[in-house]
Amino acid sequence: MYVPVFNALDDADEVRALVAAVGTAQVVTVGADGYPVATLLPVVWDGDRLLGHMARANPQWRDLPDDAPALAVVSGPQAYVSPSWYASKAEHGRVVPTWNYSAVHLTGRLRVHEDVEELHRLVTALTEQHERDRAQPWAVTDAPADFVRRQLRAVVGVELRVERVEAKAKLSQNRSPQDHAGVVAGLADERHADAPAVADAMRRTGVRQRGPSAAR
Repeated sequence: MYVPVFNALDDADEVRALVAAVGTAQVVTVGADGYPVATLLPVVWDGDRLLGHMARANPQWRDLPDDAPALAVVSGPQAYVSPSWYASKAEHGRVVPTWNYSAVHLTGRLRVHEDVEELHRLVTALTEQHERDRAQPWAVTDAPADFVRRQLRAVVGVELRVERVEAKAKLSQNRSPQDHAGVVAGLADERHADAPAVADAMRRTGVRQRGPSAAR
């Protein structure tokens, strides 16, 4: 991942919080034909392991040896940035569109397992992660045990042993305070679903360094 210094997301707790908030990752491996294969999976990050599960019918896992190299791409909120929002547009006009976003790349070795008890623990952890803030959270134990066991036979577990973490928050940190404020205000009026979340992230991050706009 290309990460300019002013876009680096280097707080470990913040990185984990972003992965937990997104809750999914595009898990990328290399198929038997040498081409990349990807599947979007619900995931939970536990210690140095990123855990998820995919459909047993999915051919991606069948081609994988143990400890296959893999990349998990977690994409946070993202939004288009119009140059018309920059205060500097009125000053000199030397502005162009860009894209603001947050992302985490987790690289490591992937293993697949079919142990039903381990799968049960995994789906329980995933469910608890997404249900915990609900007034009446649903639990795996709410479903009949034999039904859950049948459902588990239709999936396989995947475990990425994380060896490298790269995280980036491209949030106009390198713009002037006036340009930064203009983007926040512009995003607040956008109809795109992610725009308010990007504006909130920009408010938290603020301006870090002046300089030319970062390349995408």
